[in-house]
Amino acid sequence: MGEFVDVCLGFPTVLFGGALVVVVGFWGLVLVGAADSHGPGHHGADGGHSMGHGGSHGAAPAGGDGLAGHGHAGGGAHDGGSHDGGDRSADSGLLAAAGLEGVPVTVVFSLLIALGWFLSLAGSAALNGAGLHGPGRAVADAALIAAALVGAWLLTWVLVRPLRRLFPYELPPSRADFVGRICVVRTGTVTSRFGQAEVTAPDGSTAIVQVRRPEEDTGGPLAAGSSALLYDYDPQGEFFWAAPYEDPAAGPPPPGARSLT
Repeated sequence: MGEFVDVCLGFPTVLFGGALVVVVGFWGLVLVGAADSHGPGHHGADGGHSMGHGGSHGAAPAGGDGLAGHGHAGGGAHDGGSHDGGDRSADSGLLAAAGLEGVPVTVVFSLLIALGWFLSLAGSAALNGAGLHGPGRAVADAALIAAALVGAWLLTWVLVRPLRRLFPYELPPSRADFVGRICVVRTGTVTSRFGQAEVTAPDGSTAIVQVRRPEEDTGGPLAAGSSALLYDYDPQGEFFWAAPYEDPAAGPPPPGARSLT
């Protein structure tokens, strides 16, 4: 037992041991609910305009732009089809370059540190058994650090493959999901400068969105309660272009009814 402790506290195993203590402490916090197992920034917070689909429904201010806020367990912040925040993009780029993408960064670094510690421990025990001392041992320790790092990366690369099935990547919701959907006008009218409508997202939740119609649009009026088609999105103005819509399945209007087209 004393020899094992000596190896754990000896160079270079102690370098990996310090990092391993941090890893164990982190996962201990995860177990008690004091930390997110995916690490900070996992929910995609960025400087863009957030849009989460969820069960709750909140209207935007009458003069505001953008989408109403919605709760979502894995909600991300996305703008016009953007898939994630800057922090996650940077992490994903580094992991992809190392061939370790597809699982949370916390899992990747935990594997790297744990495997590096184990390889360093085994290598240090072997070097102690060989009886190396002086400059030869220093050179061997330096080679062991490099070998432990490379070996940890190779083993992590192998383990990440099956782990990816446990962390499937799903495209987060985007404003582009609403293009082509039917909405219901919630303001008195829709003009080229003002209008709001309620639209149902693909997941069944609803959102209040800003809508506009071109000044040259000669279609029928878009009044409160009427249906409209969201046919395009303007990322700069943060609104949807809308046009009057009649459901073909509803059949012909009753005699005397005014058509919207």
